[in-house]
Amino acid sequence: MEGKIKIKLVRSPIGTPDKQRRVVKGLGLRKLNQIVERPDTPVFRGMVKKVPHLLHVVE
Repeated sequence: MEGKIKIKLVRSPIGTPDKQRRVVKGLGLRKLNQIVERPDTPVFRGMVKKVPHLLHVVE
């Protein structure tokens, strides 16, 4: 059983490269300060590492 991570969008992806916007959308984030819960897998951890300046992992 894997744990969950909560990911929060803290900065707007406006003005960022398209690739970074697609990562944010792929995580299911649309609004600022929105929090989503995802499985704690290397896939989602890697997505978070691609845009650390836009996201926070909520403990």
